[in-house]
Parts: sequence; structure tokens; C-alpha cells
Amino acid sequence: MLKIKNAFSGVLRCLRWPNLFLLFFVSLWFITTGKAQESIIWTSQSRNSSESMPVGGGDIGLNLWVENGEVYFYLSRSGTFDENNTLLKLGRVKLKLSPNPFEGKTFKQELVLKDGYARISGSNGKLNAQIRIWVDVFNPVIHLDVKSNQNITTEASYESWRFEDRITKGKENNQNSYKWATQGVVKTLKDEIAFKNSSIEFFHQNKPETIFDVTVKQQGLEDRKSELFNPLKNLIFGGSMQGDSMIPAGYYNGTYLGTPFQGWKLKSKRPLKSLKINITLNTSKTESIQDWKKNLSAIKNKNDQQVSIKWWNNYWKKSFIYINSKDETANQSAKNYQLFRYMLGCNAFGKYPTKFNGGLFTFDPQLTDTTLKYTPDFRNWGGGTHTAQNQRLVYWPMLKSGDFDMMKPQFDFYLNLLKNAEIRTESAWGHKGASFTEQLENFGLPNPAEYGWKRPIDFNQGMEYNAWLEYEWDTVLEFCMMILESERYNDTNIEKYVPLIESSLAFFKEHYTYLAKQRGTKVLDANGHLVLYPGSGAETYKMAYNSTSTIVALKTVLERLIEYPALSEKQKYDWKEMLKTIPPINFRQFDGHATIAPAKLWERINNTESPQLYPVYPWGIYGIGKPGLDTAINTFRYDTDVLKFRSHVGWKQDNIFAARLGLVEDAARLTTLKLQDSERRFPAFWGPGFDWTPDHNWGGSGMIGLQEMLMQVDGKKIYLFPAWPKNWDVHFKLHGPYQTTVEGTLKNGKLTNLKVLPESRKVDIINKMIE
Repeated sequence: MLKIKNAFSGVLRCLRWPNLFLLFFVSLWFITTGKAQESIIWTSQSRNSSESMPVGGGDIGLNLWVENGEVYFYLSRSGTFDENNTLLKLGRVKLKLSPNPFEGKTFKQELVLKDGYARISGSNGKLNAQIRIWVDVFNPVIHLDVKSNQNITTEASYESWRFEDRITKGKENNQNSYKWATQGVVKTLKDEIAFKNSSIEFFHQNKPETIFDVTVKQQGLEDRKSELFNPLKNLIFGGSMQGDSMIPAGYYNGTYLGTPFQGWKLKSKRPLKSLKINITLNTSKTESIQDWKKNLSAIKNKNDQQVSIKWWNNYWKKSFIYINSKDETANQSAKNYQLFRYMLGCNAFGKYPTKFNGGLFTFDPQLTDTTLKYTPDFRNWGGGTHTAQNQRLVYWPMLKSGDFDMMKPQFDFYLNLLKNAEIRTESAWGHKGASFTEQLENFGLPNPAEYGWKRPIDFNQGMEYNAWLEYEWDTVLEFCMMILESERYNDTNIEKYVPLIESSLAFFKEHYTYLAKQRGTKVLDANGHLVLYPGSGAETYKMAYNSTSTIVALKTVLERLIEYPALSEKQKYDWKEMLKTIPPINFRQFDGHATIAPAKLWERINNTESPQLYPVYPWGIYGIGKPGLDTAINTFRYDTDVLKFRSHVGWKQDNIFAARLGLVEDAARLTTLKLQDSERRFPAFWGPGFDWTPDHNWGGSGMIGLQEMLMQVDGKKIYLFPAWPKNWDVHFKLHGPYQTTVEGTLKNGKLTNLKVLPESRKVDIINKMIE
């Protein structure tokens, strides 16, 4: 007989909202089999869109909620960038049933996590009804299946706040690439929306001139414009909504949270017990609306949910962390780890990476910040602007979770921008190499507001006139390392990315040689090293001389690239020569304790990052089983900046540092703080932190921390439980280098049921729990 421990602990838990309850089947853990099932169940309706539930698949995300007896969801999809580079939502859908089963006393909304869909059910007297909402993982189609025990009338409406042009003012432009530095009047242009036969068709077509053209002119690249990759040109996105036995039923106007909108309504011809509604989406680059419509019509609607369910089932089998502990914060961390991974899985096949500042699941901004009374399109820090320091935390955890295919959009993002970055470098400085800045547009140039409109006349064309971002171009190297790691972990063919890695490295050699020649006759210092000045230690240590984050990034990526077997001998020789020129890390002391310095010298501190610990994570120069661990621990414990900056909020990665250093108590405390339930109804809608809600780099750094507490790798060595509390029972499956998976159960401090594939890798396992 199975022994069930805490099978339904915390099943009914009162949240912050009056009379609202959240039902978690989190602790249903059958110890002998190590399986866990989790659904999110709400037994009352939501007040507004901030209390929505994420549903999605493929590259589509829905914010689903029921308010005053009516079902709503926002439509989002990867890559829907308008002329201003706002990542536009595709609209809002409202569903109303009559008679209404959601006006009774019985209500349930459930995210069936295992199968990747949601269902809403309600009873009103003798009337019972259920709506199943799911997204086809392999085709851009959203399905709504309505079933009831009585004939009911169904109304499905498409609502849009972009029924007319809208001037965006002030902080609202933070949603686009103009940010605080608008050049004239900025408008979000209207969509085209109309009934077409028995469906509603909607689309946004970008006008010929976009922020791309404005930025190219600003940054002095008009003579190379025809060579530059332009993702906004000829972009059309939208879709159509139709239903079985449904016909157009007119228009209406309304206001939601202060935002006016128009609605287009479909209505069932007659009351029915069963009805299906489909929303088909199309995003494509074409000058012709007719071609776009033709492509939309060609999208397959197979209506076979089992194919998508199979994908989600395999997704959960691929990797997991299930914790069963008396420490409820530990259980909560594992639960929210899964919920956030679900949100990431909704953009598994996106053309563009999952955005750090909300992903596909942003909602009305005034519900995050009451002063921002803007449309649902708003998110802070832009739509087409990608902030590398933040994006990296979304993608690093995918290595150990084995989600290698989901990393492709982020890798391709940089690869598609390679030529633009090289042209920019050549135009500004006359040398080779790709210059990728920190605030990077989806066409590879610096964000125009961050680049600066009010610049000194003689200020260098390639430089951002910006105190936070100047000389910060080493973050691309983390993505280069991810690419190399994906080859090591999964034997991924990375041949097409090698030019990206080489050009990113070449920039540093070429540029710091170029700068040295501007200063004098010698290009290297007395020890034969590059002088990495001016540089930057993240956004924090500015005008840095030999920034530690840059040194360790160059050193580690060079070493790994040299190991890549497909390189020619000439390539290996050249990169070995560059490796010899990378300067060493610098150190300093606090109260007699040797610590890693953020740089050799710096002029000021601008932000609150701790790049002096980047040699610990992500670069792994210091860590468990490696020389100098005491120095790295000293840096964590005694560096006054590190202590002052420490936090679990947002992109802070102190929990990861603690885990990598084997500091069990610190790692557990900071990771459980980071992965605790959010302040919103859906537990993984963290934020805004430093960015926006839901904060995806908050979730990503939480995932990384939990993974690193549980398993770390060093070459072929695999350390289990390097920073894991003994009283946290866990069943886990994680991925390691050389196509390795490690699955096991820890109960009462003892490892059981260890399964390592391939079995030959079992000899490389080091169980730190028994030391």
C-alpha cells in the first residue's frame, strides 16, 4: 500500500483577496513512485485581468480570467512588433453564455498543468457548463470548446482598443523604442477589423517608415541601410475568429479599466449544448494583404488536442524538481519552479525569444502601477528592445531542464543581427567584429533613446551617450557560452553559430587594440595583455579598467571555443593567441579577507549588480571543488558592495552565487524568497521588481538557483546536493553535459533510485550529501 505523505496539505488556502480561495494540489507526492501532479484551481471568479491565469502553447500566450460571469482572455504572440517596436497584443476575447452557468454558486477555473490547457466550469440551478481553452502547440490556433447539459446561446466577441490611432505620451512610450526621447508625435496606429462572412478578421500592417528608419538615420548608417536586416518592414500580424453555427451579431462600445474599446460580436444561430470556437493567428512578412489572408486561410486547424497534450506530457517528463518537506517554503519553491517553466513552455517555438519583461502574459498596466493608466499593450522597458543582462537569466536554466529546442529563438536572435552589428562596428571604428550593446533593438542597433539624441557633435558614432550603458558590450558572450554549452550538453549542431561567437570575440581584440593605438604606440601592456579600458562591470562599475566580468567572459568563451572539434587548426591557433592576451582577474581585501575585485580600477558605481561574483556564476571559474573557493566565499561574505546590493528581487542572482559556493543556508533562504508565491493571484506572476510583471528574469534566476542547489557540473564531474538542505526530500530529473540525465530521490538525507543515463556517467557522480 502506498504511503502518502502530506497528500493534501495546504489544499485550501486563503489568499489576499476577500472570499477568494486558491486550491493547490501541490503536495500530492507518492513517495514510492516519485510522481507529482499539480493543477491550479480557483473556486471564485477574478476581479480583473491581474487575477488572470496563463494559458498557451507553441508561441501563443493567453491571460484567462472570469469577471462578473463573463470569460475574458488577452491574445499575445511572439514577434508582433508595430512601427514603434511595441510588442502589441492581438486583442481581447469575451465569451458570454445565456442562460449563464457562471452566475450560480458553483464555479471552478483550473489550469491542468500536466496537459497544458485550462477549463472553466459552473453551475446555476440545474444548468451545468464547461469551457475548455487550449492552444495548439504546433499550429497557431486557439480552441474554445463549450459544453453544457442544456441548450444555451453563446456570444463570442473580439474586443480591440486599437480601433483608431492613439497618440502615446509620456511614460506610455516606455512600451516602444522611443522611450523618454520621442521625436515628434508618436502614435500607435489602428488595426483593421471587420466581419468577413461568418468570422471576425483583424490585423495590423506596419507602415513603410518605422523606428528602424529613425534609428538608422540617428546612428549615421543611412549609407549602409540597404544591407541592414529590418524585422519591422512589411510585417503583418493578426488573425480571425470563427465558431460553429455562429454568425455576426453587431458591434458595441465599452471601457475596461479606463481604456475605451470596440467589440465585434459573433452569436450562435440557435441555442446548443455543444459549440466550438477557433481563433487562427498569422504573422508574416509580405507587402500584400491578400497574401497575408491567403496564408491565414492555409493554416491547418486539426482540432486534435491529444497531439498538444502529448507534447506537454513529454515536456514534464523531460525534467522536474518535486520537493516534499515540512518546510512549506521549499514545497512552494518547487511548485512555482514548475509554474514558471510552464510559462516558458508557452513560447517553445517562438520566432523571437521570451521577453524578460512580461513574456507573453502582461496585463493592464495600472494593475501593476496605478499611475500608468495605459492600454494593455504597455510593458516597461520596451517590446522590441532586448536587455541582455535580463534576457540571459531567462535562458540559462534551460540547459539543466533539458529545454534545448527552446533556446533556439534566443540564439537565432543574435545570429540574425550579426551582420548589422558588424556593419555598425565597421562604420564607427573601421575595424572588424560584432558590437552588441546591452539595450539592443531587434534589428541589432542600440536603442535610440539609450544611444542618445542630445550628443556632443564630435562624440563617437559607435558609442552610446549613456552613463549606465557606455562601454558595456560583453553580455553577448553569455549567449555565446550558452551556444557552446548546448553543444556540450545536447550535442546540438552549432556550426551556423560559430561565426557569431568568433565575431563577438574578435570585436574585443580589434576594439581594444584600436583604442590602445589612439593612446600611444603599444597595443598591449607590459605583460602582453590587452588593456580593457574603458570598460564596464555590468551596469554598475563604470569607466572600468580590466573589468572582471569581461575578463572571465573572454577567457571562458575562448577556452571553450578552442575545444570545439569543428574548428580548423588556423582558427584554434588564432584564438589561442588571443587567449594569451586576456589579463588576469584582480583582487582586493576587506578586513584582511582576500576577495575578487570588480575591476582593476573604476571611476563610479551606477547600479547595484555584483559582477565581482560573475567568476562564480555564470562563468564557473570559482566553485565547489575548484581552487580559490575561499576567496570567492570571502567576496560573498565581506565585500561591502555585495552585501549592500544583496536581494532576492528581480534579476538579483545572490541566490545563485550562494548555491554555487555551497552555502546551504544562504542558498535556501534566498531561493525560497525568490520563488515564494507572488503578490498576485497566479503564484508565478512576480514583479515588477526592477522591470515589469510578470518578471521573467525573476523567475529565471529562481529556477537557476534551485537547479544549482541540487546539481552542479564541473567538466565531467556531477555534484549532487552541493547546497541542498538535508531536510528537503526531493525527486528530481535534470540534464548535464554529454547528453546526460540524472534522476533520483532524496529522502531523509539519503539518495535512492538514482538513474543516470548513459550509465557510464554514473562514475562521475559525487554525492555531496554524504560528505
